[in-house]
Amino acid sequence: MARRILVTGGAGFIGSNFVHYLVRETDCIVTVLDKFTYAGNAASLDGLPADRVSVVHGDVCDADLVDQLVGRNDAVVHYAAESHNDNSLHDPRPFLDTNIVGTYTLLEAVRRHETRYHHISTDEVYGDLELDDPTRFTETTPYAPSSPYSSSKASSDMLVRAWVRSFDVRATISNCSNNYGPRQHVEKFIPRQITNILVGDRPKLYGAGLNVRDWIHADDHSSAVLRILEAGRIGETYLIGADGEENNKEVLELILTTMGKPSDEYDHVVDRPGHDLRYAIDWTKLRTELGWQPSFQDFEHGISATIEWYRANVAWWEPQKRATEARYREQGQ
Repeated sequence: MARRILVTGGAGFIGSNFVHYLVRETDCIVTVLDKFTYAGNAASLDGLPADRVSVVHGDVCDADLVDQLVGRNDAVVHYAAESHNDNSLHDPRPFLDTNIVGTYTLLEAVRRHETRYHHISTDEVYGDLELDDPTRFTETTPYAPSSPYSSSKASSDMLVRAWVRSFDVRATISNCSNNYGPRQHVEKFIPRQITNILVGDRPKLYGAGLNVRDWIHADDHSSAVLRILEAGRIGETYLIGADGEENNKEVLELILTTMGKPSDEYDHVVDRPGHDLRYAIDWTKLRTELGWQPSFQDFEHGISATIEWYRANVAWWEPQKRATEARYREQGQ
């Protein structure tokens, strides 16, 4: 029988891309558990075969439901998270519930059922680096989260490590750099700029746009997670990156020129509080220990492919767009 995998948050951005990747690249049977908040979109799972993918509308904090689902699967990949920094500054509580209590609930279920568990985290738990700092984050970099979001993710990582050590839970962790690609909510930086241009609005850039992110295509994140699930050492953490360091100004100007617009056709908006300067991932361990390599090694190619996806899927993102921009206007962004 094909391996059965429970994917939490599988209707979100990187979760849904992982589900599509599993269907394309494996014979796994997938169960998606998603709360379908604003970030979860049922349309992100359209076209997937019903005999391979089932969807459960529910909360990772629901212990009874989680226990039932974990008991039916061979592995859990935990993507479900509140993940937007701006939202965490306005209302931190949902981040504590989903990211901390939800992770605890899953860990207790996989402990009872002795189920393999992989935990999706973020490079934001490490804080940020100076713009002129030549170093990158590694698996041994001390945690220094700077927002309610990254603090809640750091807390969830610590829970996983404790359950491995205290209860012999078979778990791994991955901390990934910034994802881009299909099915990303239009509140996020890259799809917001692309969709603004598509609807005829001027893109928006926080501050001077010098903040650096280490970008990776969602398909590459998916392939790395699958590799860790298959071959990663229990109790280990793996950083996932693709040597994609670009500052926000460079990314926005690349999007504009790729879409046939002048590179300076955008507006500056007030920077958000505590905006981290630079993230950079050293993924040597993933490369040397597990032999993984990204497919999208050319950022311009990845951006071009992402733009074309949003051009071709207006019906997917258009319903989100008006409400998202209204909220940003209220915040002066």
